[in-house]
Amino acid sequence: MKRIGGKVLVITFTLALFVVMCRASGASEPECPCLWSFFNQSLHFTGNGMRYWYEEPNGFMSITNIPYNNLDCKNCHVKSCDECHAIQDGPAMKFSERKTKDMKTCTKCHTREALTFKFSKAVGKLDVHIASGFVCADCHSQCDVHGDGRLKPSMRHPFTKGVCASCKGCHVDQNTGSPVFETDTPSHSVHGDKLHCSACHVGSTMACYNCHFDSALKTGKMGNFIPMNDWLLLINYDGQVTSGSAMTLVYQDKKFIAYCPYFTHSITAQGRSCNQCHQNKAVREMAKGNEVPVVDFKDGKIVPWQGVVPVVPDKLQWVYLNKTAEKEWVPVKDGKEAKVQFAAYGKPLTKEQFEKLAMDVK
Repeated sequence: MKRIGGKVLVITFTLALFVVMCRASGASEPECPCLWSFFNQSLHFTGNGMRYWYEEPNGFMSITNIPYNNLDCKNCHVKSCDECHAIQDGPAMKFSERKTKDMKTCTKCHTREALTFKFSKAVGKLDVHIASGFVCADCHSQCDVHGDGRLKPSMRHPFTKGVCASCKGCHVDQNTGSPVFETDTPSHSVHGDKLHCSACHVGSTMACYNCHFDSALKTGKMGNFIPMNDWLLLINYDGQVTSGSAMTLVYQDKKFIAYCPYFTHSITAQGRSCNQCHQNKAVREMAKGNEVPVVDFKDGKIVPWQGVVPVVPDKLQWVYLNKTAEKEWVPVKDGKEAKVQFAAYGKPLTKEQFEKLAMDVK
């Protein structure tokens, strides 16, 4: 009887500990995929990044007034290790590390990158790493995928960043061992560490433009947007000018735009020439006091800007669209200004930075 009682006690204690651990994970879903693990604190598991910026005071929730937990977005997280590691082996399943090196494992969820590769390949400008045979896992290791045991509010949080991969982690001078931007390449010497590599080496930004939130709520699908990769924004982040993007949303004719740093995986080996940023068409228009129509709408068609555009918000013009019953896009008639958010710790370019872009560098 004592032995049976001991077993019951051990089983009861184990189940209780399991329940406590699941609750401690902070997971919004009822399932607990595995006993307590540092992975349960990762962004892949919690999906905290979207929640953080949606609920932020200037975030989109200030327009919709719909709690994040009432949206299907909350389901965008990895519910168990099986998502990336389980493969079928005859009638059984087994653990696979090889599956994590399959690009399809990543792009199944990271659909914007899948679009990036599709668009870039179509115009012969596939990311230099992908074209060389790299896969996601070659740069994004366990730190990025599994986390480090610290609960992260968002991917770019200043104290608990969610991405460990960096350009200078691999791109070092073979003679000195220093990051390449410290070497005597003219463009690197001029800019130093004032520019992030992406400002010159990201070809264009993949933007999922004009998410029509009314349709998304109705259908339960986030596919009501217009993919485009014709322009790239320059934005401040973490003390450097970096590549950026913008996301516009429409809900009940209310307009919203979020500017943010964004690293599109369309990397070029050759950086931009000086005149692609300095005194380019967008800069010249701004210097004259004109607005730049980053996305315009003419004759019933979307007309995106071509090239680099500095983030000076009051000089940028965007079109906001509704989707008709016939599934056609039409401009929102409401003439009110869009609500603006700077997400992911991005900041607009300063007056001094813009003046440097407007200078003749020849």
